[in-house]
Amino acid sequence: MRQFTLPGFVILLAMLPSAPAMADPVGQDIEVTTPSGDKAILHPNGRWEFVDTAKAAAAQEIAKTYPENQGCPAGWKGGWGFGRCIPPGDKDYNRGSLSGKGW
Repeated sequence: MRQFTLPGFVILLAMLPSAPAMADPVGQDIEVTTPSGDKAILHPNGRWEFVDTAKAAAAQEIAKTYPENQGCPAGWKGGWGFGRCIPPGDKDYNRGSLSGKGW
């Protein structure tokens, strides 16, 4: 069993008070102000929204018009918020195992 030396113990004690200060505030929303002066909230997952509910509703309506927020077309695979949409009969997706065994 290894024992602590006095200098090592002193360094360890000196580091303890700084440990909470080094902790990252993970999982907390951050309130910010945009360059135009609007209040917004930054979420830990990278999304953001306006604090003003009228502006937030208007921003959601605009966001629904973007194709990346509409999901995959009917009959396609994928589209659960990550990855790509795979069309039916895609040769890169439906190409087998490539093991050389013929299946």
